Amino acid sequence: MAALAVGLLAYILPEPMTVGPAWLPFVLIAALMIPTLAFHRAGNTRLNDIFGYSVLVLLTLVVASSLGLLILRLPSHADSPGALLRSAGALWAANVLVFASWYWRLDGGGPNQRVQRDEHHGAFLFPQMLMDKKLRHALHQEDWNPGFIDYLFLAFNTSTAFSPTDVPVLTHWAKIMMIVQSTISLTTLALIAARAVNIL
Repeated sequence: MAALAVGLLAYILPEPMTVGPAWLPFVLIAALMIPTLAFHRAGNTRLNDIFGYSVLVLLTLVVASSLGLLILRLPSHADSPGALLRSAGALWAANVLVFASWYWRLDGGGPNQRVQRDEHHGAFLFPQMLMDKKLRHALHQEDWNPGFIDYLFLAFNTSTAFSPTDVPVLTHWAKIMMIVQSTISLTTLALIAARAVNIL
């Protein structure tokens, strides 16, 4: 759903801010999602991972290329304030979804490996990992493992606060990814949205 949402967000961008037709990212994402889901249902984790990473690479390229085109168009004043605000909002939301998907796919070996473990050990220290057994039992969190919503919350906070909030980061790769995500978010909000407001 997150991948298809990024495709829809790319579709609402103005045509000059996408590489190729606006519908192309959504179609490519949907085409890659079919084998990804099929291999997941078949229990083929290796091919599921390969196609899952392919989807994420495509999502990243879609967001990065649109952001680059948008920044290149700023000096020409070719876009209306409304188009800039719509584009900034779509790219900010797509950034959150893309990085949430990367964290979900990479953390703890990925979703296929996380479900096989009793306890989660990964790049992020979620609050549930610090609870004692009694508290986890009282909150019905005995079998807790991070799901996509946990990574979406992490990515949303990173794009909003430009830093971790309730989830400390433990590994180098995760810290680098959060730096990149915060930079993209800051660029989108501070540069493009502020420019559009100034024009207004």
